[in-house]
Amino acid sequence: MYLHMMGIMQRSAQIGIGIVAVAVIGGGIYAATRGGSESSDKDNHTVALVTDGGGVDDRSFNQSAWAGVKAYGKEHNLKQGATGYNYFQSSDASDIKTNLQTAVKGGYKLVYGVGFAAAPALTNVSKANQKTNFAIIDAVVKENNVASLMFKSEQSSYLAGVAAATQTKSKTVGFIGGIHGDIIDTFEAGFKAGVKATNPDIKVVTQYADSFTDAAKGKTIAASMVAGGADVIFQAAGGTGSGVFSEAKANNQKLVPNSDEKVWVIGVDMDQKQDGAYTAKGNKKSNFTLVSAVKRVDNAVESLSNQARNDKFPGGKTITYGLKEKGVGLTNDSASSEVWSAVQSAQKKIIAGDVDVPVHP
Repeated sequence: MYLHMMGIMQRSAQIGIGIVAVAVIGGGIYAATRGGSESSDKDNHTVALVTDGGGVDDRSFNQSAWAGVKAYGKEHNLKQGATGYNYFQSSDASDIKTNLQTAVKGGYKLVYGVGFAAAPALTNVSKANQKTNFAIIDAVVKENNVASLMFKSEQSSYLAGVAAATQTKSKTVGFIGGIHGDIIDTFEAGFKAGVKATNPDIKVVTQYADSFTDAAKGKTIAASMVAGGADVIFQAAGGTGSGVFSEAKANNQKLVPNSDEKVWVIGVDMDQKQDGAYTAKGNKKSNFTLVSAVKRVDNAVESLSNQARNDKFPGGKTITYGLKEKGVGLTNDSASSEVWSAVQSAQKKIIAGDVDVPVHP
């Protein structure tokens, strides 16, 4: 019987039947298919990420989400691909629905959509595929098979505003947003509130690029702000923000490292210190990333993936992460002790509930 069973397994493997385990129980031999046991389901709890217009190497939101998916895969010895974890790249919003449907057809157990631009497509696809679990980052979709992950970006942005106001020499700072909407509103509102709470006389210049992928436009807007006197710029614009770094680098390379004319950039979503590295006048290495307002999307994605794997998927619920939950925060990239001290003081007040940060400008 053993040899007969082995022959069945060999033939099954040749024709692609998904037998993954054979066990001897009570004198009998049993074959378990991929969906045939609880442990097998756990071992093969696959996860897919559908990006928005930015890629998984955008040094921002998508990259952080993908880092969380990879961390989940590594934790459970899964490999990138159809039997483990994967991502589907969207060049723009029109690709998101197709990519979500492709992930569902691929049999992924949990499918993530990134950003509010994914909300309409994810709503549609989740309704049509009730047996698949979905999660959306930075938006709310009210379906029983969807978990919504939200972040109090206004809190970390408030700290960014405090840092900018403490650092600026020109008393003019800038905010560059990607596409205007409720989510980016939280960045702008928090940043402005932090600046004004620190020094109400500081001017805040705001402009939107109407894109999360147009680095050239980000560079142009940043150049205009710098020409207008802004010496600290906070960009919440995804890939568009890379143009802001390019413009600051071009400006700062002509100056000595500690020049009062130095332009500082505040990173977003991930720690963007490496994007601020440059060579200043006199061939001296320096950095112009002041601080970064980070969202720990990676931690949230890894945690939720494990909940789903353990049959504790919070479908229909919205999970919100703030400073208190360590879901958002500020990294000290090149800030002085004076700047960082002001940030720490403001953070304590927010966590204690003494400061109520607005979500709309």
